[in-house]
Amino acid sequence: MHLSDRQPEVAPARLVAELVPPPRFADARFETYRPDPNEPSQAAALAAVRAFAERLSAPPPRKGLFRRAARTPEQKPGIYLDGGFGVGKTHLLTSLWHAAPQPAGYGTFVELTHLVGALGFAGTVDALGTLRLLCVDEFELDDPGDTVLVSSLLTRLVERGVALAATSNTLPDKLGEGRFAAEDFLREIQALSARFDAVRVDGPDYRHRDAVEPPAPLDEDTVAERVAAHPAASIDDWPTLLAHLASLHPSRYGALLDGVEAVGLTGLAPVGDQNTALRVVVLVDRLYDRSLPVFASGRPVDAIFPPEMLAGGYRKKYLRALSRLTALAREGATR
Repeated sequence: MHLSDRQPEVAPARLVAELVPPPRFADARFETYRPDPNEPSQAAALAAVRAFAERLSAPPPRKGLFRRAARTPEQKPGIYLDGGFGVGKTHLLTSLWHAAPQPAGYGTFVELTHLVGALGFAGTVDALGTLRLLCVDEFELDDPGDTVLVSSLLTRLVERGVALAATSNTLPDKLGEGRFAAEDFLREIQALSARFDAVRVDGPDYRHRDAVEPPAPLDEDTVAERVAAHPAASIDDWPTLLAHLASLHPSRYGALLDGVEAVGLTGLAPVGDQNTALRVVVLVDRLYDRSLPVFASGRPVDAIFPPEMLAGGYRKKYLRALSRLTALAREGATR
């Protein structure tokens, strides 16, 4: 099967229904998080997120019309986990989702922007405004328009009593620094920062603790053989797949992988432009969410983003994608 032959359609209702933790983290719980003893911030982050979950689960006041537990003045409506790649932020965020009273929502920053595109701003506020908690993984402010959009959305949700939890790789009061010189948006960034208690999570990327280097590329015959051994595997020529991604809205990339259990890619090569690179980031996130091993030929997987892109404003986004794609390629190399 070829991903480039698929034209999935995704109804808005599916986008809302899929606001749950990805399959890779289906079993994540506070009890299964293992703080690195050499990184005290990890144990501290675990304690902070547990305390946040307990506050959400506290019974509401007996009197009044408020359906959620009252906050003391110093308690903020959100918790923000900041740290590098692979330090367990998503594990903690997913554990919070499981421990929190329902209904709760869970999605990436990109998925939220896609939801607004499908439902409209007011429709998204209505769809999410009944939640007790909204978890936002991989918070990004690479685009000024998305900065205002998501800041406004979360502000409206907080006004409706929705608690917030988020992860990112930049402290909230530093969001946007080095990405775009737009002082008009600084006020939006600072206002958003004020809604979160920031918790730092330090440590090395667990995905690469045992092997830093990506696996050597496979030859095309090996990719074909491994795909043939998996009845639910796909295989695509890299340039053809990139062209196909350009024809689909990124909100459909998850559906593109429906029923797929492994992915073969031949002729891997560096992407040629920023728009293509950002589409690849979304695809890699969807592959990683589903724990799909990757069989790849061509250039090594850590060479798909040229050096000038890795030095630019989207650097952290690309590095996260490389971390995840390397892990998937390592899984594929052992199959």
